[in-house]
Amino acid sequence: MSNRSTTTFLMLPVELVYRILDDLDDLKILWSMSNVCQRFNNIVNSYDRFQAFTTLNLYYYRLEYDTPKQLGDALRHNKTLTTVYLAGNRIGDVEAQHLGYALRYNTTLTMLDLKGNQIGNVGARHLGDALRCNTTLTMLDLEGNKIGDFGAHHLGVALRHNKKLTTLDLRLNQIGTVGARHLGDALRHNKTLTTLHLGGNKIGTVGARHLGDALRHNKIVLILCSHVSCFHLYFFIKTLTTLHLENNNIRAVGVRHLGDALRHNKTLTTLHLENNKIGYSEEQYFRDVLRYSTASVVFS
Repeated sequence: MSNRSTTTFLMLPVELVYRILDDLDDLKILWSMSNVCQRFNNIVNSYDRFQAFTTLNLYYYRLEYDTPKQLGDALRHNKTLTTVYLAGNRIGDVEAQHLGYALRYNTTLTMLDLKGNQIGNVGARHLGDALRCNTTLTMLDLEGNKIGDFGAHHLGVALRHNKKLTTLDLRLNQIGTVGARHLGDALRHNKTLTTLHLGGNKIGTVGARHLGDALRHNKIVLILCSHVSCFHLYFFIKTLTTLHLENNNIRAVGVRHLGDALRHNKTLTTLHLENNKIGYSEEQYFRDVLRYSTASVVFS
């Protein structure tokens, strides 16, 4: 009887596994070799070429139905990726759940781009739950999703606990007054977020006041860009360093309100007013207000 031993794929020597990896591209390695077993995870993460694989760009990649789950499984134990672009991939609440689960365990990812997907309030809850315990992600882009007021609530709860995220993009997310209040409540406690994008929502004047009250105690850069009257900028202006108000249909009266808020400001360094209806006299008024300030105003 033969005494020949059988060697399975999982028992191959490390050097031979490296030879196999040489013939695979980074994406195939991530998809097919991750999470086979802990030994393979260690081998893949120690593979020289894969160690240089720090950015995954699947921008408008038209992912297959189960790809986000595969990616979530891979990200859970991945030690190389720091930046992942998943914009425009029809990612919904179920897919966001897989990604959220991965973020609970991933310790290297610092930037996740999910703009232009279909994430609603349930998906926002999964991502929010992950942010409560994630300690590495610094930038999350959710522009152009559908998280709404309930989603803003879930993210607001996360911001109360998260101590790492510095930039959160929530433009065009159907957030109204209630969502603005939830975010404002969170900002009273959060000390790490420095930039919050809220352009293209409908937070209104009441929502602006909720955020403004919170910002009196928080030196965040708030980028609103639309749907907020200049009168209510008074509530924001005391702590801002950068203010974006492009495309806001600001006219002469708004200029006066804005100028009054800026008159005694000591922190603002840059004010963006591109694509508004500001004439020469309004520009001159701004220059007079800011002549003793270090702030710069961008008109066009």
